Amino acid sequence: MINERWVVNASPVIVLARIGKAGLLSALAQQVVMPDTVANEILAGPPDDPACLAVQQGKFAIVKAPPPPDALLAWDLGLGETSVLALALTEPGYTAILDDAAARRCARSFSVPVKGTLAVIILAKKNGLIASAAELLHALKTSGFRINDALVEKALQQTVNETWSSDS
Repeated sequence: MINERWVVNASPVIVLARIGKAGLLSALAQQVVMPDTVANEILAGPPDDPACLAVQQGKFAIVKAPPPPDALLAWDLGLGETSVLALALTEPGYTAILDDAAARRCARSFSVPVKGTLAVIILAKKNGLIASAAELLHALKTSGFRINDALVEKALQQTVNETWSSDS
């Protein structure tokens, strides 16, 4: 477990739940919270969706999303991303867990620490929670998660000495 507090958006939860690994989020961070708007977005999906089931089973602490500041609203992000960043701005010390490129740029512009699903998987490998980051990343890609192969290869080589093949 790492000594961080995370505020999660829907995408990382959905894609990790799709491959049966949503529990990595709470296994890695000291605290994981989900804004109520993100929970509602996930709960609006199919009732048998793994992410929906994870939220219904109380796998994440649901917190009220604070009103976003005007400077954040100006980025015109989705409601979930906006709520995640509003919480991270209101409660310093949270790392935003986001996959959306625009939301990640926005987070950096506000000096909000940010990680994505790739980082979660690499951290899980480094912390001994999974046997192979490459296998999980392949499962994500197979399930429809779009990720840059070169970025994956670089992350795997620098952190866990695994290799990636976009063909595997």
